[in-house]
Amino acid sequence: MVKQVLILDTTLREGEQTPGVSFTVEEKLEIARLLDEVGVDMIEAGHPMVSPDVYEAVKRIASEGLRAEILAHSRALKSDVEKAVECDVDRVAIFLGVTDKKLESMKLSKERAIELAVSAVEYARDHGLKVRFTAEDATRADYGFLVEICRAAVEAGADRISLPDTVGIMTPWKIREFFERCSRDIPAELDAHCHNDLGMAVANALAAVEGGATAVHVTVNGLGERSGITPLEPFAVALKILYNLDTVKLSRLPELSMLVERYSGISMPAHAPIVGENAFAHKAGVHTAAVLYDPSTYEAFPPELVGRQRDIVISKYTGKAAVAEKLKRLGVLLTDEQLDMVVAEIKRRPEIRAFRDEDLLELVEHVTGVKPPIEVPRAIEALVLVKCESNIYTTAIARKILGIKGVENVYEISGEFDIEAHIVVNSIMELNECLEKIRTLKGVHGTSTRVILKKFNFRYSSQ
Repeated sequence: MVKQVLILDTTLREGEQTPGVSFTVEEKLEIARLLDEVGVDMIEAGHPMVSPDVYEAVKRIASEGLRAEILAHSRALKSDVEKAVECDVDRVAIFLGVTDKKLESMKLSKERAIELAVSAVEYARDHGLKVRFTAEDATRADYGFLVEICRAAVEAGADRISLPDTVGIMTPWKIREFFERCSRDIPAELDAHCHNDLGMAVANALAAVEGGATAVHVTVNGLGERSGITPLEPFAVALKILYNLDTVKLSRLPELSMLVERYSGISMPAHAPIVGENAFAHKAGVHTAAVLYDPSTYEAFPPELVGRQRDIVISKYTGKAAVAEKLKRLGVLLTDEQLDMVVAEIKRRPEIRAFRDEDLLELVEHVTGVKPPIEVPRAIEALVLVKCESNIYTTAIARKILGIKGVENVYEISGEFDIEAHIVVNSIMELNECLEKIRTLKGVHGTSTRVILKKFNFRYSSQ
């Protein structure tokens, strides 16, 4: 039985190793504070030796007085550990590659590798730090040597051992067996660090927990090297739904995801579990009818658990029950005959991927003559002029802007500004959210917004 799982979030360390991601010190502080409010147990704040700004961020996060345990990452070198000591963190995470190829690349014998690990762990313990030893690429290492170096680290003072699946090549049944075996042979608490190269990070993390791991490393939105690591959002929800284990405040996951999305510049796909736009959207007629009767037919858990709402998408796939429910929410009640007419007209318009509320109400009035009792605001359009910092590649910023929800078109332009974006949204709130995402992109120096009041379409004819 799985009784407890600690959540270690490494968005600020592993997550910042995502290509194209670089958080400012202030952004890291804001993310760390929200992670603490959400309830993660440990925050891996960064590797202080990387750069002065990472050092500053780790030191400032450690001084925040957060509830979560704060970790600094470190190579198995005293110089690295010294930086962690200076930052006044709670724990240092000392890592060393343990596969034969990794040791060869570092020109280390196995005996020398053990000496380095033991020396670094002892140095950290002598300076009052708790220690986690990370046997990098553990799942591909010689098992006998893996156990030997981990036991040596434990004897030197490490109370946690991290066993990463560094290139994501394990399967759930293999990693469960691996952690069961390590639990018997390594006398310490075990961490699972699962990469997502084959898309199995969440499944492997859950299996590792079943095998004996007592902590799992995650990042918000699954950020990390290459394809990232175990994403916090589906992992935490899976622990609750499948194992009835409470870890973090699930209702605040969308808020956390959005914050990291804004600062990382990496947008979540619509179909992403938990936080994706479509995670609780229903489109097919059979599905929507069943969900309206009993949500559990096509929902593993209610969206309210994670601070979301159910959405019914109206399109050519829509059935009568979904249209009736959607219109009911908009204050429109139709007869069965009128509903049949509306549904038939919807299916005659396959080019419309999803009817907005405004579209649906206009269609109802056109088909049935029934005038809706409410007026749905028409779309708001705006033009946003963006000025980029001089050392930034304009095209890279343009591509990021194009990925923001609500942005229809992006142009690189000449003159005082560098980019023009055409935005189409349904409300002032959505417009403000879109503008905020543009303004907080790294490399954006300033913006100027013009709301479109009226559009004129001119058609020229030679006749």
